[in-house]
Amino acid sequence: MTRSFFSALLLSFMTLATAQAQQPAHQDAAAIRKVVEQFLQTQTAALPGKVTVTVGQVDSRMNLAACPDLQAFQQPGARAWGKTTVGVRCTAPAWTVFVQAQVSVVAEYVAAAAPLAQGQEIDPSQLVMVKGDLAGLPNGIVTDMAQAVGRSPTVSLPAGTPLRMDNLKTKPVVLQNQTVRVVSGGAGFSVSAEGKALTNAGAGQVVKVRTPSGTILSGTAREGGIVDVAF
Repeated sequence: MTRSFFSALLLSFMTLATAQAQQPAHQDAAAIRKVVEQFLQTQTAALPGKVTVTVGQVDSRMNLAACPDLQAFQQPGARAWGKTTVGVRCTAPAWTVFVQAQVSVVAEYVAAAAPLAQGQEIDPSQLVMVKGDLAGLPNGIVTDMAQAVGRSPTVSLPAGTPLRMDNLKTKPVVLQNQTVRVVSGGAGFSVSAEGKALTNAGAGQVVKVRTPSGTILSGTAREGGIVDVAF
């Protein structure tokens, strides 16, 4: 082979190497999936039970430039458990990709051990703890019997039904038209007077009270027909 042939061949290799070096590095899909997994683990850290995160694959057809700072996010109102989607964005270079994931939360929750009638006060013998995936259940599932004991269901519930906080109401400690003791205090003083409750209220709930003078006050209902009013 001639000297000129070798020179041309060497030039071709150098040109190819230079072109490859100038091409931007591609983003590692595994790094994107890892960011999604860490984000979901953080979002579900306060949930009870065992959390398992399974992240879906990143579309291999996307040609994303390498990013030095990946940022995971979710759309407002999105749940971080069950079947969910997490976005990963890069500001420089600018791109955004969405990745699907499945998050299971296996824990114990409270269910009705026997049929519960609407308005019936619940006692511990009527409840049972069941283990399952909370991600497959509605929001507000009761996970502690103490949250349900003493409350009553707003609708009748068959045995085996998972209890939800929005389906339970507290036992009223103040009844509509009941004469209550309105109590207020501050630094160095305490006053009390009688009033009439305008609505029912459970312990800790806000209730409106009309005083003998006709003034309407808002306060916090307490056991014993007491309403705390802050000034």
